[in-house]
Amino acid sequence: MFMPKLSILSVTALVLTSLILMGCGTASMNDTGQIMLGQPISEANLQGWDLIVEPDGRGLPSGSGTAAQGQLVYEEQCAACHGQQGEGGPSVPILVGGSTTSTPPNLTVGSYWPFASTVFDYVRRAMPPTAPKSLSNAEVYQVVAYVLNMNGIVTRDFVLDKNSFAQVQMPNHDGFIDRSQVQ
Repeated sequence: MFMPKLSILSVTALVLTSLILMGCGTASMNDTGQIMLGQPISEANLQGWDLIVEPDGRGLPSGSGTAAQGQLVYEEQCAACHGQQGEGGPSVPILVGGSTTSTPPNLTVGSYWPFASTVFDYVRRAMPPTAPKSLSNAEVYQVVAYVLNMNGIVTRDFVLDKNSFAQVQMPNHDGFIDRSQVQ
């Protein structure tokens, strides 16, 4: 009987792959032979993830905050990774300054992002990375106001809320072409 010669690396890979697949939860095959992983999400659970914020601010929740309030949230939740002044760190993007025309481009909230609502949406969904979606709406408004303030976009006492978002003019607002309505 012929047995293929397996290296320790290929055996390790096979064992790790098996362990990962076993640890991923339930997997089954339906009547058509399609592999089914996990379980369907309920409408109640979906509501916690359906958090779309449009560029014009539609979809923003209630709440508000200023940069002055956001500084404390930033220091507690963001500075360890992004630095005290938004200077970034190893493998963590900088948040302040930057240039889209430098080589290589240094893309930050102040130089690249076209809409403040995009910053809000990203922070609300993904930050802090160790506990995404753990910040309250007020804390998200506060920390976003602070990051915008560090970039010179809003004043320290500007009240950021769903009604004032339209007043925020991002420096690179006109740097993108919207082709979503083009036929």
